[in-house]
Amino acid sequence: MRMNFLVWTIAVGCMAAVIAQPALADNVKVTPLGGQEGEFCPQDRAMIFEDPNGTRILYDAGRTVAGANDPRLGKIDIILVSHMHGDHLGNAHNKAPNSGSCDKPDVSVSAVPNSNTVNIALAKKAKIVTGSEMPPFFANKLKANGGNPSDAILARFGGSVTVGGVKIATVPAFHSNGLDPDYIDGELGKSMAAAGIAGYVGDATGYVLQFSNGLVLYLSGDTGITAEQDKVVRGYYKAQLAVMNMGDGFSTGPKEAAYVINDLVKPSAVIASHANEVGTVGGKVRPGSKTETFIKAVKVPVHIPLSGKTMEFNSGGKCVAGC
Repeated sequence: MRMNFLVWTIAVGCMAAVIAQPALADNVKVTPLGGQEGEFCPQDRAMIFEDPNGTRILYDAGRTVAGANDPRLGKIDIILVSHMHGDHLGNAHNKAPNSGSCDKPDVSVSAVPNSNTVNIALAKKAKIVTGSEMPPFFANKLKANGGNPSDAILARFGGSVTVGGVKIATVPAFHSNGLDPDYIDGELGKSMAAAGIAGYVGDATGYVLQFSNGLVLYLSGDTGITAEQDKVVRGYYKAQLAVMNMGDGFSTGPKEAAYVINDLVKPSAVIASHANEVGTVGGKVRPGSKTETFIKAVKVPVHIPLSGKTMEFNSGGKCVAGC
């Protein structure tokens, strides 16, 4: 009798474990790839989003991803670029993960004329999904380096594309988006540099991603306050999680970004990004920082993207692990 009861208890326990596993697998994993392990630093932009189906998306590789051989990258299926400025596209990058310090990173490795983004896409055979007039630039760079130009995919405002089971739409971001002449080969690039002008690649973009578990994520990119954050991101797409740039000067400041979250997008939670400052020391938010100002002003949970620390979010935008 005791033996039967023991067998029954073990069977029930095993069944409970099996039932619990899909719940964990249904989460979207978010891993920041910043300049210093466990910190939130001035140059930090890059994040990897992993869908429950295994699709991995790199957002704004910038300068903190140490090139295509960065061991933190792993498999990359899709790359998103909000706009073409060097700190997002990657005109240079860290010599190795954790090179330099948080306030003075070693970004001594040049990535022009290709960009860190293109080099990663070539090495990982990843698709680059962008909006506006950016795809032709990426298609030409891929082709010139032996890649497949069709891996540069367009997602226009108001439409969407589905890649690897993730639905990707672009939304407006009010920000400049000139292409530095350093990315343009030959005499044309030299003439543009001499004249002090940048190449036209259309408007900057934000993104709305819908993952296979139903989570809808808003990536603000560099932007100011826009009506679309209310009418489109919240009203139409109903984003439950946001990554909000809040560095001031070049994008929304911490108070403006808090307004976007509290009054316009109204997600269940937000990940702070693009602080343009030493946001943490020893993994703790630095007192008096813009990061602290943003946290105090926002009414929903704010998660700080500590480099290398993976967070997991359920379909409703709630962090269920790593926060």
